[in-house]
Amino acid sequence: MVRDDLYITVPSLFRCPISLDVMKSPVSLCTGVTYDRSSIQRWLDNGNNTCPATMQILQTKDFVPNRTLQRLIQIWSDSVRHRVDSTYSIISNESVDKRDQLLVAITDLESGSENRFQSLEKIVRFAKDSEENCVFLAKTEGFVALLVGFLDNVDGGVERSVELLEQVVVALDLVLSKIENRDSILKSQKEKELQSLDSLLLVLKQGSCESKIASVRVLKSIAVDTESKLLVAEKEGLVSELLNLITPEKDPNLIENALSCLIAISTPKRNKSKLIHLGAVKVFSKILTSPSNLCVSVTEKLLKLLETVSSMKEGRSEICEEPSCMAAIVNKVLKVSTVATEHAVTILWSVCYLFRDQKAQEAVTKANGLTKILLLMQSNCTPQVRQMSVDLLKIFRVNSKSCLSSYDTKTTHIMPF
Repeated sequence: MVRDDLYITVPSLFRCPISLDVMKSPVSLCTGVTYDRSSIQRWLDNGNNTCPATMQILQTKDFVPNRTLQRLIQIWSDSVRHRVDSTYSIISNESVDKRDQLLVAITDLESGSENRFQSLEKIVRFAKDSEENCVFLAKTEGFVALLVGFLDNVDGGVERSVELLEQVVVALDLVLSKIENRDSILKSQKEKELQSLDSLLLVLKQGSCESKIASVRVLKSIAVDTESKLLVAEKEGLVSELLNLITPEKDPNLIENALSCLIAISTPKRNKSKLIHLGAVKVFSKILTSPSNLCVSVTEKLLKLLETVSSMKEGRSEICEEPSCMAAIVNKVLKVSTVATEHAVTILWSVCYLFRDQKAQEAVTKANGLTKILLLMQSNCTPQVRQMSVDLLKIFRVNSKSCLSSYDTKTTHIMPF
């Protein structure tokens, strides 16, 4: 299979330490060293009781198949066979060479090598090169499970652990979107999810901006069902840390991804209550009213979250206690996008029509909300938004009549006759 005229380099970890040939059936001894089954069996049959590579005395002569290494050797062999059977350009050859090096890096990672940090760096660089590379990694059997396993088993000093975890979450983020059965892979880690959340929280607190974004995106991927969403929200300090990422001075991409993650986990009622009690309304209000220009998608997500919390009584109360928030919501109607307008109108309807909060109604009136509602009814809005606008208009007309009636009564009382 290996021909010198094709300049194919066999990764050293794929060679049997005894025969020096590419292993066909790799098996590992109790010492952790892997050999080809036929070679090590012959060694043991000859009466040897030591590991050939380390010369350690074997506590047991049993060995176990190294399935991960076998899969990697198979993938590498297929790539070599493809190179032999096809007419390749220089670029294609370089691509295959990179994949060969990548498989060595994955093997180092799986074997617990001291070079695992460098191996992760190589894997991340490879994934960032192209979408095709991400797909290749996603299709490498056992690779994602290997990365997820690293979230549960990180040793060494805290500083070193954070550096390692940063590479893990970035690599995981790059390949997760390319996996068809992503949900089943993450669900298979359910019993270890708490440790995974510890690792992701550590990156959120101490990682770089890039790794924080990756960590938030991985968290969103974990939140695939109600059970996972509750698990994420109940992790001590995690939701608070996500809210800490949503401030005007933070990176816009980080803010948007943190908002997306909160939207993903906020559907259960228990999680909505937690968001409210942690002061989410003030956080959203602060950034919504900040002088910095928010992009459309960030504004839409902020309004979506405010709409989510407005579905609960305590959420509506918190919104009503923030007059500047109400003014900012009115300001976004017909100004940002159709989606933003729908979210904003739903919030106004929940607070002013359902909750009938007087302070909120006054804040909307001061912010020229009645004019916005009239303009909205003349626009090409959805039937649902139109109906909410009609309901709001009724409320404000009733209030206007009450004010006029009150004024007329007071005027009558002060007349001299």
